[in-house]
Amino acid sequence: MRILFWGTPAYAVVSLEALLQAGHSIVAVVSQPDRRRGRGKALVGSPVKQRALELALPVFTPERIRRDLGCQQELAALGADLSVVVAFGQILPPAVLSQPPLGCWNGHGSLLPRWRGAAPIQWALLEGDGETGVGIMAMEEGLDTGPVLLERRLSIPLLQNACQLSERLARLTGELLVEALPLIEAAGAGPEPERLARLGVRPQAGEGVSHARQLTKEDTLVDWSGSALAIHRRVMGLYPYASCPWGAERLKLLATEPLVVRLRDQLTPAAAALADRWGSPSQDGTSVDGSSVAGPGTVLSVVEGEGLVVATGGCPVLLRQAQLPGRRPSEGQALIQQLGLVVGDRIGVNTP
Repeated sequence: MRILFWGTPAYAVVSLEALLQAGHSIVAVVSQPDRRRGRGKALVGSPVKQRALELALPVFTPERIRRDLGCQQELAALGADLSVVVAFGQILPPAVLSQPPLGCWNGHGSLLPRWRGAAPIQWALLEGDGETGVGIMAMEEGLDTGPVLLERRLSIPLLQNACQLSERLARLTGELLVEALPLIEAAGAGPEPERLARLGVRPQAGEGVSHARQLTKEDTLVDWSGSALAIHRRVMGLYPYASCPWGAERLKLLATEPLVVRLRDQLTPAAAALADRWGSPSQDGTSVDGSSVAGPGTVLSVVEGEGLVVATGGCPVLLRQAQLPGRRPSEGQALIQQLGLVVGDRIGVNTP
């Protein structure tokens, strides 16, 4: 089939390549405009644009497709059979949605109607969802409100971060799109209600709707007074951007484990042993080994080869990997040496 592909981040590149490998023709690619990135603030094309140019595919980068009537007309003239949208980053107007005879289809990284919107992967992790998945959805004017043709589920391990989960979901999105397109082609063209009825799509439920709003810099700041699990979810869900104060700058927090006894079977062996020691505060304000409970952010233990046990508003966390300003990420013993913290120091309070 002749496909008009819409996508922007690296997540979408996987689907673009999967469609090509399946033998489909990509008539053009639409991506977000180049943005200024890096210390030099040079204009850089999106990952999808860069890969499309490598593949010698025509690329369109409208600032606002809703307002760019000229671009809409150029895309219509390409004569695509259908549009495939994967993390494009703009809402398509009705005029664009109605162009292809076989419709516009979106590969969305959540189990709709949960986590409609811009950051479904991050919010699934932030909210501690036990599973997520991918849906191939017929697009309509609402934000991720269309009926679902195919869906697959994935479990979310406790220690998986947003980058790792994104890679899994990106592969699954590509696989499901390749599976969906023959079904869409076989259903044929015609009025949209009739096409969708032939496909047997599933309307989204009216209950359980949640919106994955765009994340901000404020969201990335870790508050050590939160629970161990909430802090861990923020570190995993916002990877690699979660941070806490480090003097006048920020210390990036890249990997943690919540030292919660009930979660010990999901922890690494070293963290499970630490959870047995630190993960059950007693009623009298001391930990199970008799030491006093320190304030949030306090280093409770320096564990050779593993990292730092840090106090929170509940059970502690094991800080395994972090990144100092201007340095590369470090973990384990290297992290201990780079941070130079000892028991009693407080991260984000009296650190340099």
